Order: sequence, then C-alpha cells, then structure tokens
Amino acid sequence: MADWKRGIRRVLYPAYEARMLRRMPTESLPKHVGVMLDGNRRWARAVGADTAQGHRAGAANIEPLLGWCEEAGIEHVTLWLLSTDNLNRPAAELTPLLQIIEEAVDSLADQRRWRLHPVGALDLLPAHTAERLKAAEEATRDVEGILVNIAVGYGGRREIADAVRSLLHAQADKGMTLEELAEVIDVDHIAEHLYTKGQPDPDLVIRTSGEQRLGGFLLWQSTQSEFYFCEAYWPDFRRVDFLRAIRAYAQRDRRFGT
Repeated sequence: MADWKRGIRRVLYPAYEARMLRRMPTESLPKHVGVMLDGNRRWARAVGADTAQGHRAGAANIEPLLGWCEEAGIEHVTLWLLSTDNLNRPAAELTPLLQIIEEAVDSLADQRRWRLHPVGALDLLPAHTAERLKAAEEATRDVEGILVNIAVGYGGRREIADAVRSLLHAQADKGMTLEELAEVIDVDHIAEHLYTKGQPDPDLVIRTSGEQRLGGFLLWQSTQSEFYFCEAYWPDFRRVDFLRAIRAYAQRDRRFGT
C-alpha cells in the first residue's frame, strides 16, 4: 500500500472507530466474547517469516484485544491459544509455541489488569507450562478486571468428557451409586463441572483467518452463541475488525435457537 494511503488510514481510522463505539447500543453488546486466534502460521508464510515469528506476532495482539474489550464493557473473554490437537505438532514447532504462550501469559499477569483463568487439559501440557498458567491465575486472583479464560491444551470434546468424569467422582464421593446418578443427572449437573463453571456462556464467538468452523471451541457453551468470521489473520486483526464484530452482534435479532 502506498505511504499516503497508510497515512490517511492512520488519521481517519481512530475517528471512525471512536464513532462506531459511540453509536453502539450498550444494552445490546456482548458480555462474554470467545476468540479463536487463528492464522498465525499462514500470516507468517504470507510475510516471509518463520512460524515462531507468526506466533509471536499473534501473542503481541492479545493485549490490544483485551484493551478493546475493556472499552466495550465486556466482562468475560475466552482466548483459544492452543488446542489438544495442536499438542501433536512436531516438537520443533510446539516447544517454541509453548514458550511464547508462557511469556504472553506472564506478561498479562504482570500488568494486573485482568483476572486470568487457565482452561483446558492442563495435565496434557508439559509441567512447566501448566505451572506457569496456574501461577498467572494465582497472581491475578484478586484483580478486579475482565475475567480472561486462557484456553491452552483445550478441546471441546475433552472438556465435556472431563466434566462428566468430575461429576461422577464428585457424586461417588458422596456415596451416590451410578444408578442413582443416572436418575437425576441433567444439563445443569454437567455444566457445574465444565472448565468455565460459574461463568455465563459466550454471547459472541469470533474466529479470524477466514475459516468458518468451530473446530471444537466451547462446544457445550456456544449452543446459543452468535458467530462472527473475520478474513484477517489473527496478527492483522485490528480494533476496527473487533468493533465490526460486536456491531454485527448488536444488530442481530437473537432468537436463542427458536
């Protein structure tokens, strides 16, 4: 893009974005947004960088996103950083990716602006990665800010299986038999054992990079969510893209499955 076009965008876009935010009906904005941070590797290929640089560029865009969420009054954010399937990637890619995630989470915790909560099968992660995630949660436990779910080693099917397993153990500890549990188990019982237990389900789920599928993200919780698919790769996702997503959400007539 020509330098003069970039200059015009730098001048006009902040004003355009501010006007978009002012005009949005606050009562119609989402309170919980899930974001699938997709496209780091494809972004890296597109700019002639290596995969690790793509993941670092993606990690650098997390803090701005959380700032945009604060501006919009969003109370819960779930960020999908690494799936259970991703854990099968070659060590040459997975090891630096986990290090980048650890550093990004440490940086978020150090700012003490957001309350961090790791979600996922932490037992599948290297011990040092799981420990860093738990330490970030503990360090931000008393922070009065957005609750940010950090989904690492996360898979929707695994979450449901873990929830059922946790439910069975909890009821067994109370002396309930499987036959007795089968008579009373319902949706609410399972929901009480999800990684996000106690939180509202996401109102809006955003996926970047042009892919239009969930891939297992918040399978249980997204039953009544609205979805927004953005063509931009995650490292290129801008404030204006975010505002367009929540504007699209605010303009929808939500029928909650009816």
